[in-house]
Amino acid sequence: MARDAEATRERLLLAACDEFSRVGHAGARVERIATAAGTNVRMIYAYFGDKSALFDASLAHLVREMAEAVPPRPEDMPGWAAALVEHHDRDPRALRVSMWAQLERPETTIEPLEVYAAKVATVASAAATGLLPADVLMFVYAIAQAWHLSPAGLAAEGSITTSARAEAARIAVERLVRGSGPGIA
Repeated sequence: MARDAEATRERLLLAACDEFSRVGHAGARVERIATAAGTNVRMIYAYFGDKSALFDASLAHLVREMAEAVPPRPEDMPGWAAALVEHHDRDPRALRVSMWAQLERPETTIEPLEVYAAKVATVASAAATGLLPADVLMFVYAIAQAWHLSPAGLAAEGSITTSARAEAARIAVERLVRGSGPGIA
């Protein structure tokens, strides 16, 4: 039976995305990744070089996947924030691997920076806030990720359903981009 190199590489990448999102770079084991992908450890080194390169490829893959699934909507930033909340609730892997990267490998620079550059350019048209487009983008992400990044006790006091969190994010971003509105000084 002929081997399908691209299919093996893809299985390794997907297994790595799952492993790194659960336990980060330091906790990940190439043996578990290879087993989950139905191959052997040698293939990780053949396709990716080493565990760190596989981590970087996983991060890049997840960020690109998220960018394709939930592209910025400068004409509807509040709706985009709500969609990001829904995406993170459905699939928190991009958020988790990004956080592991910041914690364990802050010196890492990855290819998806072009994804963020494209998003900043897209958001630039929505920068009537007086803020820099990159700042608007960071605030939207911070709002959309808040429930995943907040202490459990605080998160338990906030909106508990995906739809309630999405609505709260939509309202917060609407106030950010359109003015303070009621209750905001």
